[in-house]
Amino acid sequence: MPEQGYWYAETDRGLTILAAVRRFREADDALRRRLVRTMGMNVTDVQALRHVIAAERTERPLTPRDLASLLEISTPSVTTLVDRLAGYGHLERAPHPQDRRKVVLRATAHAHTEVHHHLGAMHAEMARIAGDVPEHCRDAVVTFLDAMSAHLRRTGERAEAVPGEGAGEGDQPSATTATP
Repeated sequence: MPEQGYWYAETDRGLTILAAVRRFREADDALRRRLVRTMGMNVTDVQALRHVIAAERTERPLTPRDLASLLEISTPSVTTLVDRLAGYGHLERAPHPQDRRKVVLRATAHAHTEVHHHLGAMHAEMARIAGDVPEHCRDAVVTFLDAMSAHLRRTGERAEAVPGEGAGEGDQPSATTATP
């Protein structure tokens, strides 16, 4: 029998899927909490490192201002964060390839080693699990996950646009107040 959700009637279609999404999100949250403890960093530090490495992989220069925008923090806060990560030996500042007045952020070899040490096996297993999804189901899984992601982004944007108000009339509770 599917897990009964607080926000969902027992007859709601997709309840089993929503319960699985909840279990995934809970496991992901627990993993992130353990990861920041074992790496000796806070959540924002780990997110910053992830953004810097992702930018490097796409060969896209990432400035401190870009990072502040991605993390939704102020530029003074990102300066403190970059200083801290540089002090730990995780980040370095380098001249921007097109505009020498700017700097870009790069992960150090030490950071790449740490990330690989803590996440390499997990990412390999996640790729294996994803590869086990039958070919004929993959488009449906991707469509579902993209639709859920878009819904959560819209819900967050609505919550920011009207501080103090949750979901509109007839809407399900927002992701900011409930998990699927």
